[in-house]
Amino acid sequence: MSGFNTLAVHAGQHKDPHTGAVIPPIYQTSTFIQDGINVLRAGHEYSRGSNPTRNGFESQLAALEGGAAGFSFASGIAAEDALLRAVLEPGDHIILGADGYGGTNRLISKLHGKWGITSSAVDITNLDAVRAAVRPNTALLWVETPSNPLLGIADLAGWAAIAAEHGALLVVDNTFATPYLQRPLDFGAHAVVHSTTKYIGGHSDVLGGAVIVADHLHRGQSLAEAVGYQQFAGGAVSGPQDSYLAARGLKTLGLRMERHGATASTLARWLDDQPEVTRVYYPGLERHPGHELAKSQSAAGRGFGGILSLQLSDEAAARAFAQSMEYFQLSVSLGGVESLVCYPREMTHASLIGTPLEIPANLVRLSVGIEEADDLIADLERGLAAARATQPVHKPAVVREKALENA
Repeated sequence: MSGFNTLAVHAGQHKDPHTGAVIPPIYQTSTFIQDGINVLRAGHEYSRGSNPTRNGFESQLAALEGGAAGFSFASGIAAEDALLRAVLEPGDHIILGADGYGGTNRLISKLHGKWGITSSAVDITNLDAVRAAVRPNTALLWVETPSNPLLGIADLAGWAAIAAEHGALLVVDNTFATPYLQRPLDFGAHAVVHSTTKYIGGHSDVLGGAVIVADHLHRGQSLAEAVGYQQFAGGAVSGPQDSYLAARGLKTLGLRMERHGATASTLARWLDDQPEVTRVYYPGLERHPGHELAKSQSAAGRGFGGILSLQLSDEAAARAFAQSMEYFQLSVSLGGVESLVCYPREMTHASLIGTPLEIPANLVRLSVGIEEADDLIADLERGLAAARATQPVHKPAVVREKALENA
């Protein structure tokens, strides 16, 4: 079997047989000429059903995740929606990680809830809680690991065992880890989802999502057939340009993840020593409760990723920190070559405010880019200075006593 970076460069990326072009052309077409009625050239009829640019990208994804098939969509949420529609029926129940992307929670609770789908949120790190949440109608277990934004680590083999015991499917959102760091299908997951907008695209210039499935029968149909039909019938496919950009980004994923992870580890350790920071969430820190588990689930021990979160003294400090830096630009999303800072409570997870799942008001999430670590530390120092400025000034006791004497 070829190594990760070799597969990333070559899987699904066949050279153009007509011109010898090293990079496959972008098939910017909506339809394909037929040689006779329903006599298709290379199986292509209409780009909603298949397109060589998209198909090549899907082959890349499947190869890197070790899946039977991959499917590319117009956004991460479109990918999740297609998977849910493909495998669920009205009346089904989902076990969902309590700490996860707010958009996923909104999709399941607000949109699919109208069609008879129910869900329960659980602590992803507590297998007893997961097992206790199973109902007779539980059809799907859904988990992000590392989770967004608290960087919790789920025991993938443990989740898979519970799913298998009850005849349910296990879906893992692998957006944070990417297949470079973690391959959930190897631990018994049935499907993996990605926002390819993030690390796979890697340059904050493309919107997309993906589903990669194992070779598994579900309700009498293979997962590949079920998701493939939903992709075709639902139509939320990625276009040729977006597929090309995501495929181009995927070729350098391994190199970028090494840099993201190394720099994030440096910043996490630096932040952990700062008095203004009350807590750092990063699985690479030895004291993180999921550190050893994350290490054991990491492909070839490749590290812990480029996302970390931190808590400051209070909401005012967190807001000031998030809005005062130069290189850490305030934005939603993550996984690009540039560093980003996010205030999850009101940005990515605003739909959870007022619920038991709401994000703490003093929490900030960092997506660490590929800039120089020293420059990013200097930027974090600017943020911490702004956070300090929001706090009450406590003068030394001797100064206060002298002021009284002079009164």
